[in-house]
Amino acid sequence: MTDPEPRAARSSRGPTGGPSRGPTGGPSRGPTGGPTRGTTGVWPLIRAERTALAADLADLTDEQWTTPSLCTELTVREVLAHLTAGASLNSVRWLAGVIRCRFDFDKQVAMRLAEQLGATPSETLDRFRRVVPSTTKPPLPTLAMLGETIVHGQDIRHPLGIARDHPIETVTRVAEYYRGSDMVVLAKGRIDGLRLTATDGPFTTGAGPLVSGSTLALVMAMTGRAAYCEDLEGDGVELLRGRCETA
Repeated sequence: MTDPEPRAARSSRGPTGGPSRGPTGGPSRGPTGGPTRGTTGVWPLIRAERTALAADLADLTDEQWTTPSLCTELTVREVLAHLTAGASLNSVRWLAGVIRCRFDFDKQVAMRLAEQLGATPSETLDRFRRVVPSTTKPPLPTLAMLGETIVHGQDIRHPLGIARDHPIETVTRVAEYYRGSDMVVLAKGRIDGLRLTATDGPFTTGAGPLVSGSTLALVMAMTGRAAYCEDLEGDGVELLRGRCETA
């Protein structure tokens, strides 16, 4: 659930005909024209991001836990529980839940979130801490799990005013993944016809009106977070903002 809105809402309001949920064909290209790097070493990056997020949330007040996140209708506490659910759900349990929810994927997400929420914010955080080293995942590419961790982590941090200096190589790998995929979240389709260029790293993609900014801001805008368009520059920003707001 990397898109900021539930899938049911997106399906009726997609900006470019709606997201594709399947593989997108050939390999995406790296910043120098070569194939995107494989998933070697991705799990340590995921663990590092989870560890950093748990540390950032250690001293939140009860009021802060109820702050609306960048995910529509979810608080920061609920987004954290969603991350815990993703790290606790293997392919078999995922499929069982889908069947149980009669292929209503939003209902499946809500059900699994509720399972991991706990009775108190402290319990929510403790549950997340326990899955920091987990390599369990639904039937998603490992890079998608890294993307989920970074994007949802920022969904939590941004409204709380918490800054994280993500390693540029890590966030670049996520940008490279999203620019070639509409699986789980509409990203490739959202940036169609735009030229994205990072100002802090090697990431660049596409052709058309320019959108430039930090790699993190580009990733967040690619995945539908309109708030991050404030951190971007170029003739293509308003088009991208519109796609974020109507996706």
